[in-house]
Amino acid sequence: MIVLVRHGENDWVKKHRLAGWIPGVHLNENGHKQAADAAQRLANLPVKAVYSSPVTRCMETAVYIANNHQLEIIEREDIGEVHYGKWEGKKIKKLARKKAWHAVQHTPSRFQFPQGESLREVQFRAVQALEEISSQHKDEYVAVVSHADLIKMLLAHYLGVHLDLFQRIEISPASVSVLALLENGMVRVLRVNDTGPLQPPPQPPEKADDETN
Repeated sequence: MIVLVRHGENDWVKKHRLAGWIPGVHLNENGHKQAADAAQRLANLPVKAVYSSPVTRCMETAVYIANNHQLEIIEREDIGEVHYGKWEGKKIKKLARKKAWHAVQHTPSRFQFPQGESLREVQFRAVQALEEISSQHKDEYVAVVSHADLIKMLLAHYLGVHLDLFQRIEISPASVSVLALLENGMVRVLRVNDTGPLQPPPQPPEKADDETN
């Protein structure tokens, strides 16, 4: 079971700027509260590993979850933020005036950030990372702390939604989304953008699937 957690709020989000991989972008006071609340929501789950994007705001969020479960944080660059290239650090209001912004919003599958990644590449590396993590933790709960766009692209993939529509998925700060990637190849998206308490399901997803068909 993969529990996807977005990092908590930071001041760059409030300023509407693309923080990207810029070092030193920390959670703000509200972001720390959100991260602590997210960790508490996961407290009832038997989490066996905590993976995180190396970006500061994700690592700070992951600390709360890892501490609750007495686990070390495993950093993975392939679940890290989009490499925005020349757009990194820029104000979204200014970027929105560029002709390329239309592609980001409407045909992201064809867009590549100047001197940065294409969104196709981001989705591919994220899916590959999640499949590897899932294969290493069969029948275990794993927390993966990452970024809004990356989580949206992952959910789009597993929901069978084209990348061009991934912006329709909302992922709030410190929200939780849950995926079951089953050994038989089946996929179940159990929660999306959840901010409420979490409990383990009463029965394995395979059994639940059999009963609903």
